[in-house]
Amino acid sequence: MRITILRVCLIIVGLNAIGATAQSNNIFDTSIVKPRCRVIIDNDFSGDPDGLFQLVHHLLSPSVDVRAIIGSHLNVRDGFDNSKTQADNAAKQARQLVKLVRPKFNVPVIAGSNIGMANDSTPVKSEAVQFIIKEALRTDTKDPLYVVCGAGLTEIASALLTRPEIAEKITLVWIGGAEYIDLAFPPPNYSSPEYNLNIDINAGKVIFNKSSVALWQVPRNAYRQCLLSYAQLIFNVKSKGEVGKYLAGKIEDVMKRISKFGLNIGETYVLGDSPLVLLTALQSSFEADPSSSKYVIKMAPKINDRGDYEFNEKGRNIRVYDWLDTNLMFNDFFAKLSLFRK
Repeated sequence: MRITILRVCLIIVGLNAIGATAQSNNIFDTSIVKPRCRVIIDNDFSGDPDGLFQLVHHLLSPSVDVRAIIGSHLNVRDGFDNSKTQADNAAKQARQLVKLVRPKFNVPVIAGSNIGMANDSTPVKSEAVQFIIKEALRTDTKDPLYVVCGAGLTEIASALLTRPEIAEKITLVWIGGAEYIDLAFPPPNYSSPEYNLNIDINAGKVIFNKSSVALWQVPRNAYRQCLLSYAQLIFNVKSKGEVGKYLAGKIEDVMKRISKFGLNIGETYVLGDSPLVLLTALQSSFEADPSSSKYVIKMAPKINDRGDYEFNEKGRNIRVYDWLDTNLMFNDFFAKLSLFRK
């Protein structure tokens, strides 16, 4: 009887060990789900922690081939990080998170420029700019290339100024820009210019006024739809191992910091960068496109020196998303965290 009990105990321990290993590794069948697009991720990872959620979600999405991760700068007066090494700090945050999520993931994590563009004609020079150009000019793959930006546009604007011909090889997905009045009104006490555009208005002028790159814009009225409740954060994120605890802790730290200033932000937080995953990794199976979200085609406005929209009779057509499938986006994220929990 003792031997039988011992064997049962050993079997249970073995099964638990196998389960733990399965949870810590990619358990998608790679013969079924394979990368079908390339993604360069550019975000301010030392700023608002919503970019960290987006990074984890992309790293756990088997249909995208993450080619590089770029840490970008914030506005010089940003309360999240007002140092002079914002891009370096962002890259450091990204490296720490990649090591936690996929320690054997061999992808370059690059710091972009620590400052914005001096004007809308002079590109910054950085390793990140050169990587975007090199990846866009590849001829050994037909997989579409998305540059996804959750903050400013310094690196992609500089790459397009340096080598304008790469515009036809890239789709830029950008979280940022104010509302279009025919689609939505600004929120109460709104900031102007919009937060992400204000990081580098000159770069925004390059993308909207000068470039021909295909642009999918997620303006403020759309990214504000991505509300995660605190209950969801605790139940679906914080309880999912080291990664979930790390991410939830970042949001809780912000909530605590804000409360010290006498502000009450309630029980929701905007994960406004997560649409970068929704619009790339979670496209439809056949005739691939972000078919569950809604957009309108608009003529690209002109960005003026203040960061406001002006009518541009020569503006190219761009996609402006005004409704996002947050149900698919968040449920997919929660499921992946559960499958990959550590």
